[in-house]
Amino acid sequence: MKSFQNLSPLLKSFVERGPVGCACSVMLHGEKVFEEYIGYADLETQKPVSTDTIFRIHSMTKIVTCTAAMILYERGLFLLNDPLEEYLPEFKNPHVYRTAKEGEQIITPASNSIRIKDLFTMTSGLSYSWGTTEQESEVRRVEERLNIQDDFTQETYIRTLSKALSTIPLAFEPGTGWKYGYSHDVLGALIEVVSGKTLGQFLKDEIFQPLSMNNTFFNLPDEKKDFLSSFYIRNEEGSLIKSSDMFPKVKTRFESGGGGLFSTLSDYSQFAHMLASGGEMNGNRIIGRKTIELMSMNHLNSENSVDYNWDRLAGYGYGLGVQIMMNPPLSGSNSPVGEFGWNGMSGTWVTICPTENLSAVYMQQMLPNFEDSQQPRLRSVIYGAL
Repeated sequence: MKSFQNLSPLLKSFVERGPVGCACSVMLHGEKVFEEYIGYADLETQKPVSTDTIFRIHSMTKIVTCTAAMILYERGLFLLNDPLEEYLPEFKNPHVYRTAKEGEQIITPASNSIRIKDLFTMTSGLSYSWGTTEQESEVRRVEERLNIQDDFTQETYIRTLSKALSTIPLAFEPGTGWKYGYSHDVLGALIEVVSGKTLGQFLKDEIFQPLSMNNTFFNLPDEKKDFLSSFYIRNEEGSLIKSSDMFPKVKTRFESGGGGLFSTLSDYSQFAHMLASGGEMNGNRIIGRKTIELMSMNHLNSENSVDYNWDRLAGYGYGLGVQIMMNPPLSGSNSPVGEFGWNGMSGTWVTICPTENLSAVYMQQMLPNFEDSQQPRLRSVIYGAL
């Protein structure tokens, strides 16, 4: 086997050109075969990135949420093809934005219900607030209203968010398109209703404690705040500006299943390698091997995959909350068919490969990421060592 130390000069080149610091680990057959920390967690104080550094992992939270939901699926508490309204009644009788023959947007009743599977696969028609459509503008108004709401004593923030989102017409008929949005946050609401626990408590009980992920939270404890990596915004001139107002907040009411977790390189590596190892890690069974196989199959079809077209997703399909390698030649990848994972908006990334019993996790804290090819470079070096 070639050395994974080829990663070291690559990580150093990242820090020379982009983030102030980064960290990466690789696990193979249950053993950590590479771990390195480069640069700073805070540039101004010269605090180095270390094993204790805590990162905002943003959308890498999604894999954790989807895994948690599939734990409940394994207990027979829901089926993937069940209508969502059976568990979250606010989603009964959804409406959809459509384009009329004359070109104007109209709102009409949906022909079918959102299925629970549509939440996993981002085919629900739910949206984030990032764009300029009327639906995205309505989502933005919901966010603004909840941000100033003080009373969440009757139900959790994500239950309140779910009910608010259900009043907004969907971007398309459920199951017919792919749109990155609040689907996994609504999945978090489903977890709360089915399990009878808050999302954070369910994750702690079923995933974090069994895997000794002692530094993974939605709300950062006071004694952990000094370990949080600073977050940097890269402006158009390439200068890095420290941001003190970055989601997720250190203290929050919003346990976001789509992007709210803090974690360390070591903690997330434990989670990733559990999935690479068939659902078991250090003698603790978290989820079944066949369930992981179901999660890491392509669940899109020729109709709803049209908008699954980001450049970095070439060659990948999409399963239950993860991208899945389907066509290595199209991707230009040396990772095998079935390799899966996802990334976070600040440049964090995970790859999981059950066929090789390999996983790798990369952490940094910069927005926007400095090149789309960064994660493919990591992937090429990591799988090139096999």
